[in-house]
Amino acid sequence: MEKYNFLKVFYNDILVGTLAQTSNSRAAFEYDENWIINGFAISPFSLPLTKKVYVPDFEPFNGLFGVFNDSLPDGWGRLLVDRILLKNKVNPLEINPLNRLAIVQTSGMGALTYMPAHNFDLKIFDLDYDTISTECKKILDNEYSEDLDKLFTLGGSSGGARPKIYTKINGEDWIIKFPSSADCSNIGEQEYKYSVCAKDCGINMPETRLFESKICSGYFGVKRFDRLNNRKIHMVSASGLLETSHRLPNLDYNILMKLTLEITKSYSDIEQLFRLMCFNVFAHNRDDHSKNFSYIYDEMNKKWHLSPAYDLTYSNSFNGEHATTIDGEGKNPTEKEILNVADKIGLNLKDAKEIIREIQIKTKSLL
Repeated sequence: MEKYNFLKVFYNDILVGTLAQTSNSRAAFEYDENWIINGFAISPFSLPLTKKVYVPDFEPFNGLFGVFNDSLPDGWGRLLVDRILLKNKVNPLEINPLNRLAIVQTSGMGALTYMPAHNFDLKIFDLDYDTISTECKKILDNEYSEDLDKLFTLGGSSGGARPKIYTKINGEDWIIKFPSSADCSNIGEQEYKYSVCAKDCGINMPETRLFESKICSGYFGVKRFDRLNNRKIHMVSASGLLETSHRLPNLDYNILMKLTLEITKSYSDIEQLFRLMCFNVFAHNRDDHSKNFSYIYDEMNKKWHLSPAYDLTYSNSFNGEHATTIDGEGKNPTEKEILNVADKIGLNLKDAKEIIREIQIKTKSLL
């Protein structure tokens, strides 16, 4: 496989800039001159819209800026990529992040795409959801799967630990998830119930469905909010914006609130984040790490907004604590810590208490 030292970065077929591998294993970035005139800062803090060569630190993303690291698969997606590389007699340990972006090509989350691309000779054929689930389990159990090509094509650029595929339903882009080796068999039904409850709690949620199965209670599906009318929507995670790994539990909701206000300039977004924080506390979603909060760019109005919520389900994190602490408390946050977060960001405390009561009541059916 040819190894690239340069990649062009695009946004809906418009050139954004160039990534170049440096001698000390970093991917330097420079905006295209036309993008500086007509575009926007794809990562406002790390990559402001100026004529300059930006060079990232090596940590925490192996020499990538966070916004580009967001495009790379992790968990399940990285496992599939590594399996495909091995199948093509390529050592995954020898492939740097720049060339992993060339494998992602146009299939990553958000709007950024990368050229030139690494292409593999793949055999493609149709699989039903139950077969996909069974073949995913084989790969997770380190067994051989004849359907590796198909699984890679469907979900090789996906993030998160759980197996998933990207698919079209009635011409619209969806993600369908399958159980991981650590999940209970009804995880799809559980996540679906969480999504319905979150919407009832006033949290901005994409459309979700529970897809039928003959071997479990169903597969969770969610409509992609980074796709609209066949156009890609730019997004960047809190991890990417803050240049911090989601694998390190170093985030607090106070920081997340400040980040959200700084980038969105909107108290509507702050209230949304407050509702999401309350939901995560009362519904016991403790895997609330920095990649599970994202921001989308509204190109028409030239504004950032907190993205719709995603990856909501009953979960634990490190030592059973929230990955994102609530006013410093991760294990047993109470109303006191929740209200401290509200107070520090300037939310009306009476309104905050009403939101707490509402979400406390509505999430009881989940536990």
